[in-house]
Formats: sequence, C-alpha cells, structure tokens
Amino acid sequence: MRSYHLSHSGAGLPGLTVREHDVPTPGPGQALVAVRATSLSFRELSVLDGTYVLPVKPDVVPVSDGAGEVVEVGPGVDSVRVGDRVAATLFPSWQDGPFTVEHVAQRGGSLDGMLTEYAVADADSLVTVPAHLTYAEAATLPCVAVTAWNALTGDGTGVRPGDTVVVQGSGGVSLFALQFAKALGARVIATTSSPAKAARLRELGADAVVDYAATPDWAGEVRALTDGRGADRVVDVAGLLHESVRAITLGGTVVCVGFTGRTAPPLDPHALFASGATIRSVAVGSRAQFTAMNAFVEEHGLRPVVDRVFPFDRAVDAYRHYAAGTSFGKVVIDHS
Repeated sequence: MRSYHLSHSGAGLPGLTVREHDVPTPGPGQALVAVRATSLSFRELSVLDGTYVLPVKPDVVPVSDGAGEVVEVGPGVDSVRVGDRVAATLFPSWQDGPFTVEHVAQRGGSLDGMLTEYAVADADSLVTVPAHLTYAEAATLPCVAVTAWNALTGDGTGVRPGDTVVVQGSGGVSLFALQFAKALGARVIATTSSPAKAARLRELGADAVVDYAATPDWAGEVRALTDGRGADRVVDVAGLLHESVRAITLGGTVVCVGFTGRTAPPLDPHALFASGATIRSVAVGSRAQFTAMNAFVEEHGLRPVVDRVFPFDRAVDAYRHYAAGTSFGKVVIDHS
C-alpha cells in the first residue's frame, strides 16, 4: 500500500512524498478501511504552510477527510462490519457533548490522516455514510459539512423555518451551510465577489446574493434585504466578526468557524453589547453530530458540490488546484 507523508508542518508541497508500507492489521476495537476517496479543505493548506492552530506531528499522513470500505475488523468490534461504507471523524475521541481539551487529537495532524490507501481507525470513530452518495461525495463530509451542520444546529436552538441565514463566499463550509439552511426552511443570503459564482449560489438555492466587490458594505445590504431587521444567523468563515455583528438581528447568533487572514479589525465591544448577539466558535463537530447530519442528508437527498476529482497519483496537483482559490465546491482525490 502507498501513503503520502508530510515531513513537517510548514514544509509545503515539497515536503509531501509517497512511500510504500505493509497493509496494517487492526487491533482490538479497530477497523481497517480501504480508503476510496479523500477531500481537501482549508485546514490542509494550513497544515502545509505551518499555520494550523493545532499540533501536527512530523512525518504525518495528511488530510482529515476520507471515506472508504471496511475490509477487516479487530477483536471486540461490533459497531461496524466488513463491507460497510464509512467516513472517519476528524476528532476520533469526540463522541458527543461539548468539545474539550481531551478531544484535540485530530486526524491529519497529531494523528495520521486519510491520504493513504489503507487506514486503521478506532471503530467508534467511524460513521456510516448516506447510501445515495458516492465515495467521492462522502469524502467531502467530515470537516466542512459537519462544521456547517454544527454552526446551524449545535447551539440548542438551531435554525428554524423562516429564519434568515447569511453565508459568506463559496467555500466548503458555506456551500454546505447554504444547502442545510434551505433544507431547514431558512431564507439564505449569500455573499461573493464573483458574478459567475453568484449565479451558482442562486442555483443552489440562495434567495439573495450580495456582491461585496460591488457593495463593500455587505452588512448594510443584509439589513436592507431584511427590511432593517438583520439576519438571525451569520456563518462567519472569514473572521469578519465586526461586519457580521452589524448584519445580525437583535439577539441573533454569529457563528465563527474560521478566518482567512492573519489579522482582522477588532470587534467593538459597544457594538457587540448593543446587538445582544451570541458569538459562538465552532470546531467541526462530534461523532453524534456527524451521524445526525448524515441522517438529514439522506432524508433530504442532499448531494455535496464537487468541483474536480484528481487521481491518487496526482494528489499534489489537487493541492495546487485547491490552493489557487478558483474552485467552486470540494476538491477530491480518488484512491481507486
């Protein structure tokens, strides 16, 4: 079998190499997964360039997101069976409940990831994927889809029919958040700087799209589109909390799921207090949330947006394509 290895975080693409290994054997409580596909997200670029916020071990097998088939199970495993189509959770020990320091070990960082032909995983860190999805589609779920699901549903109240939700841009989290919010009955306002991407966002169900290149005051435009009320929820993927607070309704929720720059304008505490908003940070989600999301995806027949699929031998090209920032939807690596 073959695996990709990154010499160290910050090594960039030159530090990514392929090596051959014996196929591993699962131990007690473990399962061996023949990985059929993986997908890239912003965290993978952070692991490459050394800016990822959590520890990355030397010589790590990168990429958190993958799906495949269980081909062998170790002693004591009854949660999965040979032949099951599964995906692996990003935080293997986070089964349910709040995220705590005990859960920070993560695939493709402090633990080996999924950019390999075979992976051994704790059986209780695997989830069965929706039956209607291909492996390429299922591989897009573990990081950004679970993050989007947590952002919309993980705070005890969640998005309700008739709510207005703002999603920023057309990255993986935002596209899943758009699809989930529409299926939950919300009105969705999307932002973008590309007319072509605006058309795609409308095709996916966005009720309105704000071009922030043409209208830099996108928060003001959100208020105009809501008759001055503001949005009930903003899924902030760019770290623009000061603008997101301006766009939110009184007592609304801003969910911070990431940032695109190293610095951001400071958040005015007076504006935050006046908004009555809740600001909540989200770090992916638990296995229980992943399982609930998969049931929702299956119930509504949702399909991830896939931009392009690269073969396993061209994983470096997949990274380059994703890093260029021109993709609309997930960039997938096919291991078959």
